[in-house]
Amino acid sequence: MSKAPKLSRQLGLLALTATGVCSMLGASINVVPFMIQKNVPGIGPYVLYAFAFAAVPAIFAALAYGILASAMPRAGGSYIYASRGLHPYLGFVASFSQWFGLSIVIGVIAYVTIPFIRDIAMELGWVGMSQTLELGWVRISLALLLIWSFVGINIRGAKSYAFTLLPMMFLMFVLGGIVIIAGYYFTPSDFVMALELRENRNFTPIENAVFDWRIFLSSAALLFSSFIGFDSIAQAGGEAKNPTNTLPRAIILSITSVGLFYFLFASAVYHTVPWSFVAEEAIKKDISAPGLLSYVLPSGLGIAILLGATIALINDLPAMLLSVSRLMFAWAKDGIFPNFITTIHKTYKTPNVALLLAGLMASVGVFGSHFAGDFFLGIDIMVTSMMVNFLLMCITLITLPKVNKELADKISMFKNRRLQLVIGWAGIVSLILFLAVHTYKDLSSNVEEWYFHSTPIWLLVMGMASLLFVTKWRQLKNQGSDPDKIFKVLPEE
Repeated sequence: MSKAPKLSRQLGLLALTATGVCSMLGASINVVPFMIQKNVPGIGPYVLYAFAFAAVPAIFAALAYGILASAMPRAGGSYIYASRGLHPYLGFVASFSQWFGLSIVIGVIAYVTIPFIRDIAMELGWVGMSQTLELGWVRISLALLLIWSFVGINIRGAKSYAFTLLPMMFLMFVLGGIVIIAGYYFTPSDFVMALELRENRNFTPIENAVFDWRIFLSSAALLFSSFIGFDSIAQAGGEAKNPTNTLPRAIILSITSVGLFYFLFASAVYHTVPWSFVAEEAIKKDISAPGLLSYVLPSGLGIAILLGATIALINDLPAMLLSVSRLMFAWAKDGIFPNFITTIHKTYKTPNVALLLAGLMASVGVFGSHFAGDFFLGIDIMVTSMMVNFLLMCITLITLPKVNKELADKISMFKNRRLQLVIGWAGIVSLILFLAVHTYKDLSSNVEEWYFHSTPIWLLVMGMASLLFVTKWRQLKNQGSDPDKIFKVLPEE
C-alpha cells in the first residue's frame, strides 16, 4: 500500500452543489442571454424559448452523469466514465478537448470580469480608477491576479475552497434576486422614459419578429453553454464525501436550481428592457444585465446588481479551476500525462501541480481574449467540446453493461435498465441535433480568418490529443503494462 498523500474526501453535498451552481452562473446569466442578439442576429424575442429548449439535452446529460457518477466516483469524472465504460481513446480525446475549452474559458471569464469592476468604479464616481481599468495591461494583469488567487485558494484545500465559494454563492443569489424583482416591477414604458431622460434618446420598441427555426436552433445550441457547469461536480468525485449518494444529488440539484434561477433572471430583464433595444445595443458594444437595467434603477440598486454580476463571474473561477485540474490529475494517474502531475500537497491533500498547470492554461486564455477580441470564440470552443463530451456520457450509459459489467453493477441511481436506455438514447438524439446545428453555424459564419472558427480549432485539439494518446498507449505497452487492464478498473484512491 502506497504511503504517498491522497486526495481527501471533504466535499459534502452543499459544497458539491455550489461547485456546479457557480460553474453555471456567471457569464452565462449576465452576458450570454443578451449578447446572443449579436452572435445570433434575428433571435429577437425568442431568447427565452431557445433557453428552455437548450435545457432538454442538458437534463438528459445531467441524468447520465448522475447515474455514471454513482458507479465511478473518482477525480476526473467524465474522463473516468468514458474511458472505463466506452473506450479509453474516446474518453481521453473528449476530455482533453473539454479541458482545453474550459481552460480557455476560465481566462475569458477572468478577462470579462474587469469591465464589470470598471463599471462599479464608474457608478461610484471613481472616474480615474474606471479609466485606469480600461488600459489593456491593467485589464490583463488583474485578470491574471484573479486566476492565480483562486489557484492558491484551491491548493489550500476543501475548507478554503468551500469558505470562499459558499458565501459568494449565497450573495450572488441575493443580489441576483434584486434583478428578478426589479425586472418584473418595471415595464418597457418605464425603460423608454428612463432612456429619454438619461440620453435624450427616443426609442420605439419593435413588438414582433419573424420566427426562423435555423436561428432558433443556433441560439439554443449556444445557450446550451449555460448548463454545462454541472460537469465540475463529477470532476470532484475523488474528494466527495459519501460519493455514490452526494454526487448524483448534487448534479440534479445544481442543474434544477440554476435552470430555474437563470430563466427567472433573463425573463425579468427582457420584461423591462425591449428585446429590440438589447439587439441594437449588442451590435454597438458589450452589454450585460446590470448595464441594461441601470436605466431604470436608482444608483444604489444599480451598483448592487453590478456587484452581484461581478461576484457571479468571479465565482466561476475556483470551481472551473477545480474541474480542469482534476482531469489532468486523472490522466496522469492512468499514465497518459507525466506522473509528477499526480503530486498531492502533503498538508492540504490537493493536486497542487495539476492546479498550477491549470492556472497556466487559463492565463493563456486571458491573453487570447485580449488579442482575439471576441470572447464568444472561447465559448464556442467550450460548447463544441462539452457537447461531444456529454454525447459520450450518454453513449457510455448505453455501452457500460457490455464493456464493463463489474462497474455497471455498482450503479446506485436509476438502476432500472429501461430507464437508463431511455435517458441515454434521448440524450444522444438531442445532443447530435444540437452539435450539428452548432457546427453548421460556426462553419457558415462570416469571419476574417479560419482560426476564428471554433470547429477547426477543436479538430486541431482533437488531433493533438489523438497523437498524445497513441504515443502514451505504445509507451505503456513497451514498459510491460497492459493498458486494457488499466482501463478496466477505477484508479486507486
